[in-house]
Amino acid sequence: MLTVRYFAGARAAANGTSSETVEAATLDDLTRVLSERHGERLSMVMKAASFLVDGLTCHDRAARLPAGATVDVLPPFAGG
Repeated sequence: MLTVRYFAGARAAANGTSSETVEAATLDDLTRVLSERHGERLSMVMKAASFLVDGLTCHDRAARLPAGATVDVLPPFAGG
C-alpha cells in the first residue's frame, strides 16, 4: 500500500481529499487508479503534476514504487 498526499489543486481535484491509501506498482498505475477513483478532473491534474516519492522527485512514471512509500502529488504552481 502507498500513501498518497494531495496538495493545492490536486487536493481540490480529488474532491477535497488530503490523503488516502492506494495499491499501485508504478506512477502510471497510480495515475490510472486515482483517475478511476476521482474522475477526469484529477486525471488532468495528474498529467501535469510532479511527484515526490518518499520526499524525492520521481520523473520516471514506469519506475517501481517501494512498498509503503508516500507519494506527494504536486500540481503546477503559478507565480514565483
